[in-house]
Amino acid sequence: IMKDKQLYRNEKNSILGGVCSGIADYFEFKHVILVRLLFIMLFISPSIPSILIYLILWITIKEKK
Repeated sequence: IMKDKQLYRNEKNSILGGVCSGIADYFEFKHVILVRLLFIMLFISPSIPSILIYLILWITIKEKK
């Protein structure tokens, strides 16, 4: 039986907003740190407005209850 997956912010395992933790849960990554490192690398990159993307995700993704 396949259940519908939804993307939520995971406040339990969060450092800043729970976005990376929620993404790791959604894609069933065991280590949240990999998603966090990806976002840090994107923050450093001057060509991608990743801070803006992170803020948009933080605002639009619902918090997991």
